[in-house]
Amino acid sequence: MRFDYATRYRDSFALLRHRDERLLYGLLMAVLAALPWLLSPFFLGELSYVFILCIASLGLMLLTGYTGQVSLGHAAFVAIGAYAQAWLLSKGVPLPLSLTLAALISAAAGLLIGVPAIRVSGLYLAMVTMAFAIIVEQVIGHWSSVTGGFTGLAVEEPSIAGFSLGGPRAFYYLCLALLTLVLLGLLNLLRSGLGRALVGVRDSEAAAYSLGIHVQGVKTVAFGLSAGVTGLAGALLAHHLKYLTPDGFTLILSLELVLMVVIGGLGSLRGALLGAALISLLPTAISRLKPWLPDSLAKQFGLEIFIFGLVLAIFVLFEPGGLNARWLKLRALIESFPLYRRDTFKRNKRYMKSERYK
Repeated sequence: MRFDYATRYRDSFALLRHRDERLLYGLLMAVLAALPWLLSPFFLGELSYVFILCIASLGLMLLTGYTGQVSLGHAAFVAIGAYAQAWLLSKGVPLPLSLTLAALISAAAGLLIGVPAIRVSGLYLAMVTMAFAIIVEQVIGHWSSVTGGFTGLAVEEPSIAGFSLGGPRAFYYLCLALLTLVLLGLLNLLRSGLGRALVGVRDSEAAAYSLGIHVQGVKTVAFGLSAGVTGLAGALLAHHLKYLTPDGFTLILSLELVLMVVIGGLGSLRGALLGAALISLLPTAISRLKPWLPDSLAKQFGLEIFIFGLVLAIFVLFEPGGLNARWLKLRALIESFPLYRRDTFKRNKRYMKSERYK
């Protein structure tokens, strides 16, 4: 049984405090690095897609899970990053620079929508971001000279110094490397003063004002950072799809991203990864199970949407903390066994807080 006590000043700053954690995460990275030599190109493509959605989910988690700002329009930032990447590559921009610029262009769009959006909150903010996503989708469809319109736009193969990254194995490693960098960057960001300000704004805007935090500025920065990370995911998604059309960036994608952060567990980067893995692999699992289902059920229209809704309802009713909360309970059971008590994680009643500060 292990008790977490900080015996040194720097213990609270360590990402991995214990030897077993370092071993387990090192083993996980070794397994992920070895998978391209063991799996077929199809499964490598599926895993690359999972990594891309993990990056997008991390971007939305920064805004919704850590700042408390609901967004139903993050598919727009994915689209901006994807089309910016395709356009920059067509102009001869090198891959590292094009990925960076695509993320920055998406971040600029996030700041643009964040300035007016911070004036509202809750349902109204969700409506503003959803309207922004619809506008971006229409602009992409009608700006034919840049985006190709509804006909679509081909994406050039990624390469660095003449070395192609378009193959399944090379693209897998590219997605894995960028996911690792984004995750480490967000982990360090959330431990900084800005990260604590984000959490303070989420928990109580009134308390954040009283502590001298510039709430509107923090919200705007959160929109920009979230859009930048999501735009980077869109740039990678452009190479995964190889051909871009407006139909791939509809409101459905925004709802899937919201499902990822809610099912994964709000306020947890680990939850963003777990939720993205579940939601991205669920359609493949459903297609695999369809041959085993009765024809009357397998051929029903909207079966995937029904299952998505069912999974969300199950988590909201029985595990509001999401997959991350379930993982924490399982880890506590293993670490404290046989002293684990069933009521350790008993859910208490929650009451609404007053947020009056004007």
